[in-house]
Amino acid sequence: MKKVLTAASVAFALAVSAFSTVHAGPAEEMAAFQDHFKTAFKDIPFEDFKDGAYALDPALKAQWEEMESSFPPYEPDIDAGKTIWETPFKNGKTYADCMGDIKSIRTKYPFYDAEKDTIVTAEGALNACKTDGDGEGFVDKEGKPLLNKGKIAQLMAYIAMENRGSKINVATPEGKAVDWYEKGKNYYYSKRGQLNMSCADCHTNNAGKMIRADLLSPAVGHVTHWPTYRSADGEITTLHNRFMGCNTMVRANNTKAQGDEYKALEYFLTYMSNGLEWNGPGSRK
Repeated sequence: MKKVLTAASVAFALAVSAFSTVHAGPAEEMAAFQDHFKTAFKDIPFEDFKDGAYALDPALKAQWEEMESSFPPYEPDIDAGKTIWETPFKNGKTYADCMGDIKSIRTKYPFYDAEKDTIVTAEGALNACKTDGDGEGFVDKEGKPLLNKGKIAQLMAYIAMENRGSKINVATPEGKAVDWYEKGKNYYYSKRGQLNMSCADCHTNNAGKMIRADLLSPAVGHVTHWPTYRSADGEITTLHNRFMGCNTMVRANNTKAQGDEYKALEYFLTYMSNGLEWNGPGSRK
């Protein structure tokens, strides 16, 4: 299970090439994307891809489940996030006033905002709420935007826990939303950095293989378990923080959390994971 099927990788590459030729839409590409992983890991039920790399290794999964059932490292962050959610802004309103029912948040985001021609993520919406209510968004001690970890990640941890079990159901991109989908797809497959690697090199072409002491996770299901407490970071962080970490590892120029490139990439990956359950917050090595 730690070795992706070469034939499946070739078949997927040919399928992508064929799509480009016939100009297939996002729905057909999503089906091919998911079918690739279903074929490459034919013994893994599709719904298990929400568990990331742990779905591929029974021993690792058992260890992870034991930790999850005893004292998950993100538990204090959930409590902190609940406090943040319930604390009124300076204008007297709360996150519930601008975000609505907390248990429906994960199924709303990300989405394409036609009026503003942008992708709205959950973190982006929360930051906008705080900006409206407090006069400033999430910032660090120096007053600079902090949207990849810290309080926004703790708030997302609480929201994620309240939304566990709901399913990803991003609407099929249409009209100008397709441009953002294509932007995210191109970012996923484009080589970058001094190591000249793409997201797909690790998480499509080599998913299930080892890189040093780590098992490369499949791209389908990548978005399900965020925010995540990673032992390597020693704190809970957002999905965009992981994007930033990957770019750092391939020695590529980074972009800021909630920048257009990362919003587009999140939009693409979330759409590709349609049908899977949201099961954040998560814990990883």
